[in-house]
Amino acid sequence: MRSKFALVSALTAGLLLTGFATPANAATTYTTDLRSAVRALPVAVENNAGYDRNRYFGQWIDQNKDCQNTRAEVLISESRVTPKYTTTKPCTVASGRWVTTFDNRTHTSASTVQIDHMVPVHEAWGSGARNWTQARRVAFYNDLGYAGSLNAQTSSLNASKQASGPEAWMPPANQCSYIAQWTIVKARWRMTVDKAEKAALIKWADKCAAVKISITRV
Repeated sequence: MRSKFALVSALTAGLLLTGFATPANAATTYTTDLRSAVRALPVAVENNAGYDRNRYFGQWIDQNKDCQNTRAEVLISESRVTPKYTTTKPCTVASGRWVTTFDNRTHTSASTVQIDHMVPVHEAWGSGARNWTQARRVAFYNDLGYAGSLNAQTSSLNASKQASGPEAWMPPANQCSYIAQWTIVKARWRMTVDKAEKAALIKWADKCAAVKISITRV
């Protein structure tokens, strides 16, 4: 269950970015500092052979059977006002108020934002997901357990990011929070980084404030 203001509070404080709990039998939570977390990420050559997003990750799902799929759940949790829906049944979000962290832009129409995977699905596949079970890949695609995994972002910026990592693309705003969230997601899902990616992460982490982060591994 996403906390509505969890990500906003973490970004505002700039001190602690938290991985939220997943089922106890699958999760291990620990606290570390960003620079140590970046350096602890295991290095491996990225292998994207056989990637097929739809086949191996699926689509947004309705995890709690309330008619709201993952996209809707993210939009609802991140809206600064009570959202409105396309019908009287609260399934598809039409409007609200979102402040997208890539650019600090305010949106009121759900049609102007996309739900960004902090670590793109293609990147995840090449960083270990190709060896996961199908159920684990679907869980990654729909991860509501950590507020930094999935976020509403300006559509054009999400499109420009595509499958890029921090070695090739950075948002125009909140770069240090971006690096922290990227690192948390990589560690949370036990993914690897390639050499160029790790070098970029270290460079940015060393420039950013020495924050503590909490990681819940799944």
